[in-house]
Amino acid sequence: MAKAVQALQRKEVSRIILTRPAVEAGERLGFLPGTLSEKIDPYLRPLFDALHEMLDPDAVPRMIATGTIEVAPLAYMRGRTLNDSFIILDEAQNTTAEQMKMFLTRLGFNSKMVVTGDITQVDLQGGVSGLRVASRVLANVEDVYFSQMSSADVIRHPLVGKIVDAYDRADAANPKKAN
Repeated sequence: MAKAVQALQRKEVSRIILTRPAVEAGERLGFLPGTLSEKIDPYLRPLFDALHEMLDPDAVPRMIATGTIEVAPLAYMRGRTLNDSFIILDEAQNTTAEQMKMFLTRLGFNSKMVVTGDITQVDLQGGVSGLRVASRVLANVEDVYFSQMSSADVIRHPLVGKIVDAYDRADAANPKKAN
């Protein structure tokens, strides 16, 4: 998110587009009443939280109203070409292979695309993670780069890194139970 805000402030791009799949973490909330915006807000809330940490919270609604920042569900990306944008797909481990391909092929001119996700936290019901497929399919494509993070990269509470390490050890000891 910081790089997207930086690119916007430097006028390297004219807008930031943020998206993520609408997948719940393990439990199903069922039907949500309200407008489309009210229905998708819970899924996109982490993106809004990050924006408010990096920008003046009063400026964010104005930037959204003018289209300088767009927060959109992944389901509405088909058919678009995203030019002059810094595009971030968050929680990409919860995309299907088809969704990931659809998203990646939206890249337009003068745009940068960043895809984030943790393949150890897949919430898809019986599906294959599009992030895992993309990392295999695109591993040798020029101008496509992958960065692997570890517990040392955790920027939350120090205990979170220890929790990640403990789960990694448990998964290594019992690979059949690993996601």
